[in-house]
Amino acid sequence: MRISATVDSSAVGHSVSVATGGSAQALSIPAKPSGQGSAVNGGEFLMLALATCYCNDLYREAQRLGIAIDGAHVQASAEFAGVGLAASDIRYTAAIRSAASAEDIARLLRETDAVAEVHNTIRTGVPVIRI
Repeated sequence: MRISATVDSSAVGHSVSVATGGSAQALSIPAKPSGQGSAVNGGEFLMLALATCYCNDLYREAQRLGIAIDGAHVQASAEFAGVGLAASDIRYTAAIRSAASAEDIARLLRETDAVAEVHNTIRTGVPVIRI
């Protein structure tokens, strides 16, 4: 399944959309006050991708494991030292609201970490190619 994101930015407008498997949807991301680019930066979106991926996968894996969860809180962060430098110290935390046992929650967190696709993509260092 192909996943893509598009930003169209100019002095007359700013639009952002994403698509998965050909199904597209627009996102409400404001332009910078200058009108040149998005008000949300790429590093913030990268951390949002990590947090979103893990959160969504928690629900998927909880269902697979038969663990009922009432909610999840996921936060991701990284250090960006300067222009053109890769992120470092990428970390995330997750908390689950559930009546499940501590052992079940620990298993859910561990197994979700093992299958979170965005996390695994970053961990393997996949090349990014401009076409």
